[in-house]
Amino acid sequence: MTLLTGSDRTPEIERLDAEAVNSAKVRQPLYAPRKKIFPKRASGSFRRFKWLIMLVTLGIYYVTPWLRWDRGPYAPDQAVLIDIANRRFYFFFIEIWPQEFIYVAGLLVMAGVGLFLITSTVGRAWCGYTCPQTVWVDLFLVVERAIEGERNTRIKLDAAPYSLDKIVKRVAKHAIWIVIAVATGGAWIFYFADAPTLLVDVVTGHAAPIAYITVAVLTATTYVFGGLMREQVCTYMCPWPRIQAAMLDEHSLTVTYNDWRGEPRSRHAKKAAAAGNIVGDCVDCNACVAVCPMGIDIRDGQQLECITCALCIDACDSVMDKVGKERGLISYATLSDYNANMGIATAAGAKPIDPRLVRGENGRLSDGIAHFHLRKIFRPRTFVYFGAWALIGVVLLTALLSRDRLQVNVLHDRNPQFVTLSDGSIRNGYTVKLLNMIAEPRTIVVSIDGLPGAVMSATGIDQPEGRSMAIPVEPDRLRTIKVFVTQPLDQIDGTSQSFRFVVEDKSSFETDTYTANFYAPEKR
Repeated sequence: MTLLTGSDRTPEIERLDAEAVNSAKVRQPLYAPRKKIFPKRASGSFRRFKWLIMLVTLGIYYVTPWLRWDRGPYAPDQAVLIDIANRRFYFFFIEIWPQEFIYVAGLLVMAGVGLFLITSTVGRAWCGYTCPQTVWVDLFLVVERAIEGERNTRIKLDAAPYSLDKIVKRVAKHAIWIVIAVATGGAWIFYFADAPTLLVDVVTGHAAPIAYITVAVLTATTYVFGGLMREQVCTYMCPWPRIQAAMLDEHSLTVTYNDWRGEPRSRHAKKAAAAGNIVGDCVDCNACVAVCPMGIDIRDGQQLECITCALCIDACDSVMDKVGKERGLISYATLSDYNANMGIATAAGAKPIDPRLVRGENGRLSDGIAHFHLRKIFRPRTFVYFGAWALIGVVLLTALLSRDRLQVNVLHDRNPQFVTLSDGSIRNGYTVKLLNMIAEPRTIVVSIDGLPGAVMSATGIDQPEGRSMAIPVEPDRLRTIKVFVTQPLDQIDGTSQSFRFVVEDKSSFETDTYTANFYAPEKR
């Protein structure tokens, strides 16, 4: 706004109280430096469960390439093998060809639906227990604690100036991390070739360059993600924390701080109670924060960084045992139960939290408090996800068990489409591809159905002309043959006739057909 005053009408400018949000005076750095997290060792049922999951998942990853599965003399005996050279995927008794990749896609869909099912039911259980990032970070922390000590010792060591002791410990820790990372990358390449043979080739330097490149890349990513970045991968790189909110509802289990019984906090609960103050169960010891691998405080409510590992539950339960309170100040709970209990603690919102309202005369939690029960998991949404997951699995299994292991594909010659022979008969050429999808040699009988009077012959096959011929096909291989079909001129009916190539394995009674066209010149 401009005001004109005095005889000279000098303009007076009104000063507005405004400041740019990105002003240099208040601008924050685009990237905040990482604050190191030193998780304390936790103990309890959830920590033991995480140990079990870590042992199982790491065992599966490292051991699987070495398992054997007898498929006969004509197929590899590695139980799980991604044979890129021959374009096969072997999984125990299942063999997947490139044209059958729909089964792999189906498994990926099942994995996605299963992730939705788990998240909608028990929150980010995948992230907290079975995600590779979580598993390898746990493994790296085991090494870190074994070398550098517990949380307080590690904090002091990190803040201390470099000394011989600190250098030795750091070098030892990172060296073991690199060994683990190399083992991780090495285990991965064994899924793509015969593991014992490839191991010898890698050690002797005779493996393909791509093997060493793969090991190097996975070593670097495992070392950086699991040892250096840790929680930053989950917070900034992983998209699932942003997606999982859409999967949760008021009946989903999540790790929850029950402030309806924990507030107001006090580190001197007995003195505060003696003074007549309202005191909650939380003694503000920060044990839940100290054990959190993400470095957050669950008492601040649900947060994007929380991976639902439940270590804070173990830490809090141990503290509650020491102070003589019921376990479950931090627990798995649903939003529905939380709101119901909060309504009791606040007299339906009429007053601040008063934990005395959730307890009976005996000082124990009253019977009206909502607790988790296993039956709460079984609800319509759970059944819908499980039904979809099971249906996809049944369809895939049925398709796998009923699929044909013998296939034929035919390609008609384009130029020329037909040839007139010296006796006036017409000949068409075809490229016939016979696919034997089992690990045994087979003799495939190829015959033609239709085309009255027609006979066929094949190049490279020492058999007389006829309506059928027997073609040997190697195990687990595609054989391509050149077939000529000849029909007498007096039997030709029109310029194009349909007929079928029929292939059959007499021993297994498997058959397949392909409808082809026979072309002839116009009759004059």
